Amino acid sequence: MPVTQTPEDFAGRIAFLASATEAACAARARLVARYGDTPLEQAAAIVALGGDGCMLETQHRLLGRNIPVYGMNCGSVGFLMNDYREEALPERLADAQAAMLHPLRMRAITAGGAVREALAINEVSLLRETRQAAKIRILIDGKERLSELICDGVLVSTPAGSTAYNLSAHGPIVPLGANLLPLTPISAFRPRRWRGALLPADAEVAFEILEGEKRPVAAVADYTEVREVRRVEVREDRGVALTLLFDPDHGLSERIIAEQFTV
Repeated sequence: MPVTQTPEDFAGRIAFLASATEAACAARARLVARYGDTPLEQAAAIVALGGDGCMLETQHRLLGRNIPVYGMNCGSVGFLMNDYREEALPERLADAQAAMLHPLRMRAITAGGAVREALAINEVSLLRETRQAAKIRILIDGKERLSELICDGVLVSTPAGSTAYNLSAHGPIVPLGANLLPLTPISAFRPRRWRGALLPADAEVAFEILEGEKRPVAAVADYTEVREVRRVEVREDRGVALTLLFDPDHGLSERIIAEQFTV
């Protein structure tokens, strides 16, 4: 997003998207009445109203377009959102700081040989489908690094997603620009003390499911779930860019740093 943009650049060029909640829909109606509503293909920026789920849905809807998205929190957590205020919206957009993200691309091969691909803005996770623990072999850039992980699951996260499921699974928070991807086990049984790894952003991760018929595993890339997978490959897709806008005093990099000191 050019640094020379002014509030006038956004006048009449804002598109509003809202989650299905009553609060978000009411906020959208007020903002549309005040600023108008522009078709997505003509918008200089999109304002997403809701929580973090709304931001992820909006970004998935816009994949390949790279239209800047400015979120305003009408939900609960709102880690990826700005504070909700209705006044001076074009000025806030003009002053906003841009954070560029790249999603993960998942390639999953099922027991029947089908191949499914999907993009993940937060993480790609593998999860056991039954009461029995999963057994998973992990390869990095074609080299076996863990011959057998017995666990409830395992995930690879983007830096932006490192504060979500990854953090709940006790994975590390990764600052934007660190060029690292967290690889985090979910309730590992063996090796019990393995806490995961930090991988270079250009690493290619492959998971091979062991005893898949007895211990079926599903792969999930944000909203896309593929069941009974046998092999899952994950890499960062640098060919796809996502732009999030944040108020200058509360950018995403600052939030990620601050989250590491939250007790």
